Order: sequence, then C-alpha cells, then structure tokens
Amino acid sequence: MKNKNKLQLVGLLISLTFLCLILFTSIQSKWLNSTLFTKWLKDFNTEALVYAMGSQNGYFTQALPEESEPPKLSSIFIQLATNIRPGDIRSLFGNELPGFAIYDAEIYLASKDTNYSTLPVESTPPIGEIMEMAEPTEENKQIMKENEEKHKLPPPERNTGGKQVVHIYHSHSYEAYKPLSKNGTYNSSNPETNIIAIGEVLKRDLEERGIGASHDTSNIGEQLKSKNWGTGKAYAAARENVVETMASNQNIQYLIDMHRDSQPKELTSIEIDGKKYARLFLVVGKEHPGYEKNLKLAESFYNKINEKYPNLCRGVVIKSKTEGNGIYNQDLSQNAMLIEMGGIDNNLNELMNTSEAFAEIFSDLYWDAEKVNAE
Repeated sequence: MKNKNKLQLVGLLISLTFLCLILFTSIQSKWLNSTLFTKWLKDFNTEALVYAMGSQNGYFTQALPEESEPPKLSSIFIQLATNIRPGDIRSLFGNELPGFAIYDAEIYLASKDTNYSTLPVESTPPIGEIMEMAEPTEENKQIMKENEEKHKLPPPERNTGGKQVVHIYHSHSYEAYKPLSKNGTYNSSNPETNIIAIGEVLKRDLEERGIGASHDTSNIGEQLKSKNWGTGKAYAAARENVVETMASNQNIQYLIDMHRDSQPKELTSIEIDGKKYARLFLVVGKEHPGYEKNLKLAESFYNKINEKYPNLCRGVVIKSKTEGNGIYNQDLSQNAMLIEMGGIDNNLNELMNTSEAFAEIFSDLYWDAEKVNAE
C-alpha cells in the first residue's frame, strides 16, 4: 500500500508538471522559451514516467524489464528541479564544460578506434580566420590537373541521361587540409586548398560512374560576412543555396554535405591493401520528422563500404540540437548525407583514394535503388 501511494503521488506530480508546461508554453509563450521545456521532456527519465502511469494502470509497466524497480521519489524531484539525471554524470557536466555535450551524442555504428573521445569535432572559428586565401602547393596543383585530365572521358553506357541527380555542397566550405596549402593552414577560403577541391574530385568520380552531379562551390565565409553572421550560422547560409538549387533542378535525389574532420591523422587515416586512405564519418541529425530514412541510407552505406574497405568509415553518429545543429539541412531530402572526409592532416592522394572508394560504393547503392524503383 505504501509503494502504491508513493507511485500515485509521483503520477500526480508528473501530471501537474505536464499541465503547467502546457499552460506556460501556450498562454505565456512570449515570456518563456519553450526550448527549455523541450530539453526537459527529452532528457526526463522515461522509466519514471511509465511507472507513474502504471500506478493508475498496471498495463503500462508490462513494457519495462522485469528487473527494473520504481524510481526513488527523491530522484524524481532532483531531475524536475535541476534537469540532472541521478546516476548519469553526463547530465551534470554536459552543459557546463565546453565540448562535453559531444558525449551525449548517440554512436549508432562504430568501427575501429571509434568511441566518444574520437567522434568528429565541429569547430566554429572566427570569420577573420576563415577568410584567409591559402595558396596551394605546386605539387598539389599538378595532382589536381592530372586528376581533371583523367576524368575527361565519355560517360559509361549506364548513366543518368544528363540529369544531375546528386548535389554536393559544403556548409563549412572553409574547412581546409594542412598538406594542401603552402602555409599548412586548416581554414581557407581558397577552393584549391579547402573541402571544395575534394568536392570537385567526388563530382568527377561520380560522373565517371554515370551519376550526374552538381557541385556548389559557394564561399560560405563570404555569405556569412555579408550577412554579419558568425560561423555558427553556416548551416543556415548553406541552406539558402541548397533550397535555391533544388528549386531549379527537380532531378536532384541525393544531397551530400561534405566536411573535413578536426581529428588528427592517426584517427583519420588508414592503409588498406597497401593503399592509404582518409577515413570517413557519417553524421545524421534527428531533430526533424523522418530522419530515420537518412539514417537508413547512412547505415547501408556504412555497411557496404566497410565490407569492401574494412574500417574506412569510422562510424555513424546521431545528433540532436544539444550536440550540434541537430538538423544539418537533412530535412530537405530523404536521401541526405553529411560526410566527414578525412581530417586536417590528410594529403591529396589519400583524399582522392577515399573519394574514389566513396563514389564506387555510392554508385552501387544508387543503381541498386534505381533497379528496385524500375520493377
């Protein structure tokens, strides 16, 4: 009887709290920011809620594991008052220590050396830093010229008929690679030394396999500067470009947002059968309806590329607004990908090898999907 009374009290407490949240967010929304309540609802101990409902209807508790026990009333009060989850240290430090929120991300798939301490690092450098025009080395100029010449071939027999079905863009177009520039910087507005150069390589690799692709080479740094925005709004700036492109090209089926990781070379490099590659990582935002379809694409790609190139893809991570942007413009397509291609220390040959492997596996997935759709 005592436990039943306690659960009824918890149920009443939670019911009253939800009622207050509804009143606050609907009647006084202009005074209160509902983001606070959204986070509270997201983080709240769901077992506590199930037990509370179970105090009135025992059917609800059937979904819980047999070994689970009703939460302590003191724990409920602590979480309601402080948003700290007893027993979970991440909820104590996550919003207080810079960079600690990354540990609240969800590692969906992980390969060699992938854990919470090795996840991709997203930086927000100052505008002045990303506007630097780092010059490419003479060696890299020559490599890029040779790569361009190599791809001057007629499209294969199986192709998209001149349609650009893939759109490659860069929300952080200023992300660069140290080995590509003379001064070894990792932020640059020069498309010959930043992620845009690798996006152009991927475009050619896809077209070599019959998949028409468009490539947005916009200088996001310039866009941010013109709007007096910081780099924290880079995804919003890139979104404007993507929406405009999709409106003008109804054939686009896939969106690929290419980035460069900030992790060091020992994490972002791998040798497979005597050939060196820059490793990949896939990021999926969950703060929009239907994100599961993007997750399914990421999972299929991860499994297929690691099957042929073991551990080339470091993993798939799912992020909410508390761990990053949370959407990454992936709400614009059911086939949207955000890829981290290599890190700050990867050289051009490693990146080109990975681009070729990416295009090979992506084209397999694409043509398999086209075959299914045609049946």
